[in-house]
Amino acid sequence: MISSLKSEEQSQLQLVEREDIDDEEDLFEAIDKLIAQGINAGDIKKLQDAGIYSCNGLMMHTKKHLTGIKGLSEAKVDKICEAAEKIVNFGYITGSDALLRRKLVIRITTGSQALDELLGGGIETRSITESFGEFRSGKTQLAHTLCVSTQLPTNMHGGNGKVAYIDTEGTFRPDRIIPIAERFGMDPGAVLDNIIYARAYTYEHQYNLLLGLAAKMSEEPFRLLIVDSVIALFRVDFTGRGELADRQQKLAQMLSRLTKIAEEYNVAVYMTNQVIADPGGGVFISDPKKPAGGHVLAHAATIRLMFRKGKGEQRVCKITPGGIADAKD
Repeated sequence: MISSLKSEEQSQLQLVEREDIDDEEDLFEAIDKLIAQGINAGDIKKLQDAGIYSCNGLMMHTKKHLTGIKGLSEAKVDKICEAAEKIVNFGYITGSDALLRRKLVIRITTGSQALDELLGGGIETRSITESFGEFRSGKTQLAHTLCVSTQLPTNMHGGNGKVAYIDTEGTFRPDRIIPIAERFGMDPGAVLDNIIYARAYTYEHQYNLLLGLAAKMSEEPFRLLIVDSVIALFRVDFTGRGELADRQQKLAQMLSRLTKIAEEYNVAVYMTNQVIADPGGGVFISDPKKPAGGHVLAHAATIRLMFRKGKGEQRVCKITPGGIADAKD
């Protein structure tokens, strides 16, 4: 199973204390720094109430969106953006600088050597990893394993950070975290304390939970955000072809928010997806199913993993599209 490690790896794992976060380079500039640039503290509070807690995050929003915040006029927004540009460089950088930024990316082990090799070392921060497949194909099991492996120190292929879990289908089981933590040689109680969990019931609630994460991620070292599943509530709250365009637009906004969180806070985003029947799959395709969400979701994901059941308890994972490689565990 994905949640297990090879016996020789298990013997090397032991309970470790959380390391101090490296302070060599700030991953984001706090929104409070705008005060030194002459921005009113009251206006900064309005930005925070809207879920904006860093200058980096501010620059990821359009001026149209910012002027929609109650109490911020167009003139105020222009002044705020000018001040933020003095703090954060959102212009061109050299290729060497881009390489240095890439070195800040952390790869978090999945607990499976085969899957880690397929992913080049694990799931990446600043990226969105999507998994799709039928029920009981291993998507949520991987999510539970990542809840634990993310908390390992970086020298043990972990993220040395906390985990945020947004559950749209009621699939999170804290009791499943305990045996996984024990396999990794970690204290189950401490592991559970480092996971924040929320159950979403509508797509609007799901989006608001993402907005609320900004406050927590600006104060504590998070390294993983799980959304299980990203599409479920959209399929419930929007019905029929008449609402399809509106659904896809709202889904795109949700995915854009996930992308910004990943880049702003150097967080890995792991989201599960459902499958739908593909009538156009043809008679030569043995399993004519495709991930839900259409092109909007496909373009948002950095890596797409297709899970299917193998023999017995075995699960098969393939990077799609094109079937670049397979991993079995």
